[in-house]
Amino acid sequence: MSSTEQQVRTVEVPGAVLAVHRPADGAGPDGREPGLFVHGLGGSAANWTALMDRLGGLVDGEAVDLPGFGRSTPPTDGNLSVSGHVRAVIGYLEATGRGPVHLFGNSLGGAVAVRLSALRPDLVRSLTLVSPALPELPPQRSAWPTGLLALPGVPALLHRLRRLPAGRRDVEAATEDLLRLVYGDPAALSPATRAEAVAEYRRRLEVPHAMQALIGSARGIVSAYTERGDQALWRQAEQVQAPVLLVYGLRDKLVAYRSAHRACAAFPDARLLVLPESGHVAMMEHPDAVARAVRELIAHAGR
Repeated sequence: MSSTEQQVRTVEVPGAVLAVHRPADGAGPDGREPGLFVHGLGGSAANWTALMDRLGGLVDGEAVDLPGFGRSTPPTDGNLSVSGHVRAVIGYLEATGRGPVHLFGNSLGGAVAVRLSALRPDLVRSLTLVSPALPELPPQRSAWPTGLLALPGVPALLHRLRRLPAGRRDVEAATEDLLRLVYGDPAALSPATRAEAVAEYRRRLEVPHAMQALIGSARGIVSAYTERGDQALWRQAEQVQAPVLLVYGLRDKLVAYRSAHRACAAFPDARLLVLPESGHVAMMEHPDAVARAVRELIAHAGR
């Protein structure tokens, strides 16, 4: 993960105030096309730093913290559904006038990006989806704990556990579990990256609304999986007009590679990047490979 400094500002959108991050140096030639990066469940804008660094000469990128995550406050109406997050991101694009953008989404952010692209094609130039959270039934066994967040009773238990004192070893152990879940090869992570992950995990424990945002958004994903008709995510994928890059890791414990076959068939203009050694966050684990594929996608979109 890159340690490049970020500038952070807030943008008021319907129902929320979003924290928006961009590289502090603003490196890159004039005339770059705008890009927007949307993180996954439990993540933040920082998940995109490495990829944004590598695309800085091509894309004028900004990354948002979804409502309730990172430095963004929770939505005023408590709407943490996929559609609620879509509303916030559309609000950002309309408030800033940056659209159409090259849109990037990981996991939950991928579901948000798909729905946004289907509903507002005028706001999207191209779409890059890294392990998007599209309906997958049955889900992988390793993804069941995420789904359990949506069950009655589990949130109350987690809130009680959250109030227990968390020593240094407890936080480090919990962070290690998280790294094993989202990375294909956590043993390859540098000490600096591990230290950043521990610091971020500890920061989340200190944010009063962090668990609420996690649970509410997990419920939103589960609800989106059951939607039918025009609101079904797979049907919306078929409506996406922009060219799409799909990125899947063969070591992903949350989104199975088998979803890639259905995704390639669903999106009218799709290309696929498969990373055998990658897990759920390929843009963090293999940013160079993802950046190369994105450059090809943007060149294709330009043609």
